[in-house]
Amino acid sequence: MFQFGSRSGLTPSFRSPPRAAPGGEEVTTEEAGVRPPHGMAPRVTVQIKDGAAVAQGAPVACLRNAPDVCFVSPMPGRVARSVLLRGHRLSEIVVFRDPGGDVVTHATDDAETEPGLRRLMQRAGFWPWIRRRPFGGMPDADERPAAIFVMATDTRPFAPDPREALAGREEAFLRGLRALSMLTAGTVFVCQLPGSRFVDGSDAKGLRVVHSGSRHPQGASGLRIHALCPAGLDSPVWDIHAEDVASLGALIETGRLPMTRLVAVEGSALRESRLVRAQVGADLRELTHRIVRPGPHALLSGSPLDGHFAHWLAPRDRQVTVLPRETPRAAPHWLVAALTRSATPKPVIPSAALDQAFGDMMPAAAFVRALGAGDDETAMKMGVLSLLEDDVALADYVLGGDAHLAELLRGLLDRIRTEFAV
Repeated sequence: MFQFGSRSGLTPSFRSPPRAAPGGEEVTTEEAGVRPPHGMAPRVTVQIKDGAAVAQGAPVACLRNAPDVCFVSPMPGRVARSVLLRGHRLSEIVVFRDPGGDVVTHATDDAETEPGLRRLMQRAGFWPWIRRRPFGGMPDADERPAAIFVMATDTRPFAPDPREALAGREEAFLRGLRALSMLTAGTVFVCQLPGSRFVDGSDAKGLRVVHSGSRHPQGASGLRIHALCPAGLDSPVWDIHAEDVASLGALIETGRLPMTRLVAVEGSALRESRLVRAQVGADLRELTHRIVRPGPHALLSGSPLDGHFAHWLAPRDRQVTVLPRETPRAAPHWLVAALTRSATPKPVIPSAALDQAFGDMMPAAAFVRALGAGDDETAMKMGVLSLLEDDVALADYVLGGDAHLAELLRGLLDRIRTEFAV
C-alpha cells in the first residue's frame, strides 16, 4: 500500500451557505443535455431525429470512426434538438423528460470477456465517463491503458464525498473493479482516504490501494498518475471516478447503466447549498432553481477552481458552483495601462504555496516557467503528459489567476499532439 504525505497540499477557502438538509434526494430535471466531455467535439452520426421518443440508455449519437462508441440519453424522453458543429462535430443533443418512458437493457452474456466488456461499455454510454492521458478526452475504442486510476477521493472545494456516493454499492464497486482489471495488463490503482475500506489489494487481480490526505491536490488524478505511473505517448493511462465504477458493476449485473450521481450544488450566490442525486447532463438552471440569491450569477459545471460556464452538467462532473457575476469595470486609460501592465508575462516567484499547489511532487516554479515559455521538451521531461487543466487549477489560483496555466497547458498539449501526430 502506498501513502502520500498527509501534510502536502492546500485547503483553499471559498464561501458557500450551509446545506439545508443532509441531502441525497433524487432530482431529475425536465431537460438534459447530451454533450461530449469538456474540450472535445468528436465527429458523430446522430441516431435519432428531433421530436422522436427515446428510452433511457438508448443511443442518440455514435462516433463516426467507431460506431460502437455511443452517446446515450440520460433519461426517457423526447429529443428536442440536435446541435452539430461544422464537420458533423457534436455540440449538444437536448432531451425533454418523459416520466413514463422506457429504459434500455443491454445483453451482458459476453461481459466476462474483454471484447464483450468493451462493447457493453461503449454501447451503454459508459465510454465518455473514462478520461485518458495524455491529452484528455475519452480513449480510443480499442485502446489498452498502461494503468487505470479509480478516484475514490476528491479534494476539490465543495466536492461530494465519494464514500457517501458508494454507500450501499460496495458489491457493485468491487464488480466494476474486477471488470476494469480485464482492460489493462497493468495496475488498477484505487485512490482513497485513510480509513476507507472499499477494497484491499487482494480483492482483484492487479489491484493496488493508494491512500492520500484530504488537502488539495492530493485527490487530483493527474498528480497521482504522475507519481505512480506517468502517462506517455505510447503508454496512455485512464482515470475514472469510483461512483462510475460502481455504475459499471451495476451495468454488468443488470444490463442497465445507472444515470444518476451524487452532485453538490454550492457557491456564494446561493441561499442554501444542496446535495442531490441528479442525472448526467442535468439542467443546471433547474438544479439551482429557487435557491439562487437575487442578482446576476454565473453557473459553473465543476468546482470553483476548475469549473467552466455551462448549461448542462458535464459527463464527469459532480459539482455545480454558482458565483455572483462580476460587473465589468471600465477599462483604464491607455497610458495608465501601459505604465502598469507589462507586455511580458509576470515572473513566477518560487514559494511554498506554489510547491504545495502541486503536492510537492514536482519542481513547481520550473514547471510553470516551462509552460509560460512554451518549452515543450522540458515540460515533457517534468511529466506534463500526465496532467490536464484541472490538475493545475490550484496553482493558477495560488498565482492569482494571472498565469493562465490551464490555457498554457492546453496549448502545449495540443502542440505535442500535432507534432507527434497522436
